[in-house]
Amino acid sequence: MDTRTAARRWASTWRSAWPRQDVEALAALQAPDGDHYASLFRRYRGRDGLRDYLRESFAEETAPTRCWFAEPIVDGRRASIEYWAVMTTVDGVLTLSGCTVVEFDAAGLVAEARDYSHATEGEVPRPEF
Repeated sequence: MDTRTAARRWASTWRSAWPRQDVEALAALQAPDGDHYASLFRRYRGRDGLRDYLRESFAEETAPTRCWFAEPIVDGRRASIEYWAVMTTVDGVLTLSGCTVVEFDAAGLVAEARDYSHATEGEVPRPEF
C-alpha cells in the first residue's frame, strides 16, 4: 500500500474511532510488532501495547471526543498528521492539539508512531484544516 493511502486511512480511522473509543479499529492499524510512542516518553509495543495505551487514555474521557485530522504530509514511508480534539474528562473540558509522525510498513500498517501533543483547559476553536 502506498504511504498516502495508508496515512489517509489512518487519519480517517482515528477520526471515526476515537469518539466511539473503538480500541480494535485503532489497533488494527498497527503492525503486530509496531511501536507507539505517546509524547515520546511512553513506549507501547505492538497491537497489545497500543490497546493498553488506548484503554488508559479512553478511561479519562467522560463524553465522546470531537476530533479533526488534517490532510497527511507524506515523505517516503512516513507521514505527519496534525490533529485537534476537544474532550471532556472528570476535571473538565480540555483541548488537545498535536501531530503524529507515522512510519508505515509495506502492508500499510503502523511500524512506528510518535505522537506529539499539547493540552489546555477549556474549549479552544480549532484552526482550519
